[in-house]
Amino acid sequence: MTGEKSAARRFYGRRFGRALRAGRRRLLNELLPTLQIASADGSLDPATLFQNPLKECCLEIGFGGGEHLAAQAVAHPDSGFIGCEPFVNGVARLLREIDEKGLRNIRIYPDDARDLIDRLPSDCLDWVFLLFPDPWPKARHAARRFISAENLDALARVMRDEAEFRFASDEMGYVRWTLQHVLAHPAFEWMATAARDWRERPADWPPTRYEQKALSDNRPCVYLRFRRLKRP
Repeated sequence: MTGEKSAARRFYGRRFGRALRAGRRRLLNELLPTLQIASADGSLDPATLFQNPLKECCLEIGFGGGEHLAAQAVAHPDSGFIGCEPFVNGVARLLREIDEKGLRNIRIYPDDARDLIDRLPSDCLDWVFLLFPDPWPKARHAARRFISAENLDALARVMRDEAEFRFASDEMGYVRWTLQHVLAHPAFEWMATAARDWRERPADWPPTRYEQKALSDNRPCVYLRFRRLKRP
């Protein structure tokens, strides 16, 4: 990533919340440095981040409290998981999961996912997750959403042929926005063949606290799955 591009990029999300308890501050000070992907220029090979050879490499953009990422890491111990989350309190929650479950296949980038994606080599990711991102529902803020032509170009570059991109939201405006943008992109196809494919969360898709809150408030959630088409 060039300095010029970095300077032009602005991040709009939160970075800090409530004061952390002593145990979570300890994890940030002691555990995070052993798992953190440092911010830097230059290319980054995901395989070099993990001790063991990877069956698959997966990226979660904005992992929130880390419930989904930790559950996937438990279910797929031979795969490597990279989680991006600038919100420090969310990072601390994931660190607690990692510590309690002894997970060794997660690495954390506590900053803007776009900067990390810029550094990844082409054709390196098997899965990408974007689950319940900030919807920016006001029309004047819609351009702040992660889903955009530019970011889809970036994902298409780093995803392997037939890799899967999963998106979920309870904000119907963002769902329509996502379908509009992803279906217009030549590198992706929507995998749904019936209504249940987007109304029901697949069994291999662990829930998040944001989803559970939406459902408890009687807000329906939509689960979208897209496939990275084979390159010509």
